[in-house]
Amino acid sequence: MCGICGVVGHRPATPIVFEALRRLEYRGYDSAGIATLTADGTIDRRRAAGKLDNLEAVLKADPLTGTTGIGHTRWATHGAPTEANAHPHAAGRVAIVHNGIIENFATLKAELESEGRIFLSDTDSETVAHLVDFYLDQGKAPRDAAFAAIKRLEGAYAIAIIFQGHDGLLIGARHGAPLAVGYGDGEMFLGSDSLALAPLASRITYLDDGDWCELTPGNVIIFNGDGQEVSRPIQNIAFMAGQVGKDGYRHYMEKELHEHPVAIGQTLQRITDPASKTIALPKMPFDPAQVPRVTITACGSAFYAGMVGRYWLESLARVPVEIDVASEMRYRDAPQPDKGVALLISQSGETADTLGVLRSLKKAGQSIVSVLNVEHSTMGRESDLVLGMVAGPEISVASTKAFTAQLSVLAALSIDFARARGTIDKTREETLTASLLDLPSRAAEVFTRVEAIQEMARIVAEARDVLYLGRGICTPIAFEGALKLKEISYIHAEAYAAGELKHGPISLIDRTVPVVAIAPSTILFDKTLSNLQEAKARGGRILAFTDAAGAKRLEGVAEHVVILPDVDAFVAPILYAIPVQILAYEVALLKGTDVDQPRNLAKSVTVE
Repeated sequence: MCGICGVVGHRPATPIVFEALRRLEYRGYDSAGIATLTADGTIDRRRAAGKLDNLEAVLKADPLTGTTGIGHTRWATHGAPTEANAHPHAAGRVAIVHNGIIENFATLKAELESEGRIFLSDTDSETVAHLVDFYLDQGKAPRDAAFAAIKRLEGAYAIAIIFQGHDGLLIGARHGAPLAVGYGDGEMFLGSDSLALAPLASRITYLDDGDWCELTPGNVIIFNGDGQEVSRPIQNIAFMAGQVGKDGYRHYMEKELHEHPVAIGQTLQRITDPASKTIALPKMPFDPAQVPRVTITACGSAFYAGMVGRYWLESLARVPVEIDVASEMRYRDAPQPDKGVALLISQSGETADTLGVLRSLKKAGQSIVSVLNVEHSTMGRESDLVLGMVAGPEISVASTKAFTAQLSVLAALSIDFARARGTIDKTREETLTASLLDLPSRAAEVFTRVEAIQEMARIVAEARDVLYLGRGICTPIAFEGALKLKEISYIHAEAYAAGELKHGPISLIDRTVPVVAIAPSTILFDKTLSNLQEAKARGGRILAFTDAAGAKRLEGVAEHVVILPDVDAFVAPILYAIPVQILAYEVALLKGTDVDQPRNLAKSVTVE
């Protein structure tokens, strides 16, 4: 996750932008940079690898002038954390800063290179600068050039753009990543969140998904994705002192749910090569082909991610997998094989039980691989290899975007293992990787189904008990859905493999017990359908997440269906995790619970 900001006004831009970057540094600190328009209208910029202190030293040695500027603090995803890959990126008469992922950058880059354009970085973001400048070369005005470029971008992004020779002009755009406009006294600001803007602006507007805007000193014009001028609510920051960082969302959880596409995309961008559709993980400290067994352990949602990982590793790489919750595994003293690999999963990297297992497995001679959102945590420092996800900070107690980021890493790891073990060929690797790279767009589509999920939530909110069912690799997603519902709505919920329904849980079913099914048509659907018919025959109210093909076959069986985008069965668990989390959130809203800080829970469990 990166932080971006911008200003057009009458005061020197650099101090304003730099202080905004200070407040955004939690979003990334691999590099930083600022670009301004100088007195003669040319673009000047300063960049530095590492933390903001490095950029500060550069600016002291070589100051930047001008009253129009943009800034960026980076969490490296595509391309190493070097000065060359640092933002702002410039091309011709354009400089941009970008947070997110441009999924089709390889196609755009190839097109632009064929026009003779030369790229100087390894990032996807530089493509945006070249594309806007390309349209300037076609004779378009800055606003029109920016809109033409924005319409061609696929993925999740927040962007700010300045133009040579156009002092006092700043273009911003967002899709799947937050961006806010701040109103000052004869000044206008852009920022990734209200934390950056609060000391600068008296009022603030949060752009809707697909919006873009044109800022001039003291004024903003906002357009929707069709290029039509629109108005968005203006909020007084004075009334938001306790909500800094929520970016206009009601809760941190709501904000973090909407960050799924960016979290997935940025995580994948770090560990894949989109151009060749291959996995690009760091070199393993062991030979995957020689691994006799993988041992997976974690807690809470991370454990359910590990359950999905087990399916992938066993089915793709044909490697035996042992999995257990960390609180049990650390005391089992189970025998470990020579050359075994232990795979540990944690958002914080500080989870006490998981850290305890790490140490016992390391003592038992296992190679330690950790999937972490905080790579420099205790677990990260004690691991042989860290596979970092790029989910960004999670403030809400209930994990959301970290879960899908964990799954994204595990999917890539499974493909990598399978390639090394010779259990898939190059064509299969490309197909699986392509399905992963398509996920951010499909994840963004899920949010167009929120109204249907809200209708389902009204049914669930009236229940005292809820059953979640899944088959195969979707069974862990049923567990995740039940956990989220319990965590934030306080409704009792249990999840089962659907085939186990007749072995006991079916006795719980009557008209008061909703049955929530995770049922993509591509994964053991006939078996799931049979189980749902059994539940319906006992009076159960069937609520289903499925795709268009599944919805047709559920007619007459399910009382309510949420139709999700079609995806490859390989990535279905990642996609289907999002709506079950949204369902829990919507139910909690109806119940009036404390969504971000549910009772008796803490974000990171650092004690047993």
